[in-house]
Amino acid sequence: MGLLDKVHNFKAAKQLIDLDLYNYFRVIESAQTNTVRYRGREVIMLGSNNYLGLTNHPKVKEAAQAAVAKYGTGCAGSRFLNGTLDIHIELEDKLAKLVGKEKALVFSTGFMVNQGVLSSLVGRNETIIVDRTDHASIIDGARLSFGDVRKYKHNDMENLELVLQSEADTNKLIIVDGVFSMEGDIARLPEIVRLAQQYDAVVMVDDAHGVGVLGDHGRGTCQHFGLTDQVQLIMGTFSKSLASVGGFVAADAATIHYIQHLARALMFSASMPPASVASVSAAVDVMLEETWRHEALWHNNDIMRARLKDAGFNTGPSETPIIPAVVGEDMTAFKFVRRLIDEGVFANPVISPAVEPGNALIRLSLMATHTEDEIHKAMDIMTRVGRELGVVPA
Repeated sequence: MGLLDKVHNFKAAKQLIDLDLYNYFRVIESAQTNTVRYRGREVIMLGSNNYLGLTNHPKVKEAAQAAVAKYGTGCAGSRFLNGTLDIHIELEDKLAKLVGKEKALVFSTGFMVNQGVLSSLVGRNETIIVDRTDHASIIDGARLSFGDVRKYKHNDMENLELVLQSEADTNKLIIVDGVFSMEGDIARLPEIVRLAQQYDAVVMVDDAHGVGVLGDHGRGTCQHFGLTDQVQLIMGTFSKSLASVGGFVAADAATIHYIQHLARALMFSASMPPASVASVSAAVDVMLEETWRHEALWHNNDIMRARLKDAGFNTGPSETPIIPAVVGEDMTAFKFVRRLIDEGVFANPVISPAVEPGNALIRLSLMATHTEDEIHKAMDIMTRVGRELGVVPA
């Protein structure tokens, strides 16, 4: 029984359930749009990564249905063996062009991209350098490599330079989120690239929350800064702006060739299914054609950010449509989110260790398809709850 003692001693979630403050694994009864059906009623969705509002787009759904009709529901194998379809190759060509790289490679999840790329590229006596707030998939991918892992303080370029100096004689990969998923701020990519060139390091950008949000037509963080050619690897996911599930890495052809023959997360995992491949491809087309979505996303961002600021919320360093509202203690976050859902707003609590103790936050994220009325209604509720819980001035 020793191994399972931890199972029986795990009380944290049960305590929240007993207090009726458990805000995880909530069951949604509709498509992920600007409003969703939860417990039999419509609520405003401010907890989704569906930034461009494409998960329910007719063209995206039609593409998925057509792919199932032609290819069936699965590939019955890995990309390495029998699981590569012509539409996988077509999507990879489209993604490479989207982010400005020579080649791209599609994985079944974004998490697997970081695991596969980092563990295959970085070996013994080499170093992965990560921002302390990088996504968990980066941290886990780094651990799977045989390289050393060094962290620098969040967006702190002086600290990054100190780390680079200490690793002067090793091969180095700096990997950073383009847009940080909890704080909503943007990586200081121009300075990272400058330091990488100075200290002979390779740069990889995880643009899970940047594709569709930053850059011309949503081409991402590297294009936003005009640094595509100076960033060696660009990673992205399909479960945010691109309305499906999966992920990709883009780089020069030789790097992609190397990864596809050594990344265990690609070689020993089932291929991305046809419906997902086709829906992502259609989502890219819609993103580039319906430019109003990108503009509407940022318009909505301006409205909600102004309302939160006027109410007195601390939104941290956010610069994007991911906007944190800092509420303090973990229990305050749980109470806040429960009050929001009761009032008709779906949002997510973020607590330690995802953030520093005492800095629990409500993670709010917008869609292009939210109306101004929905945003104002949600912010009225946020403000009222914030005042009642003492998070903002009455």
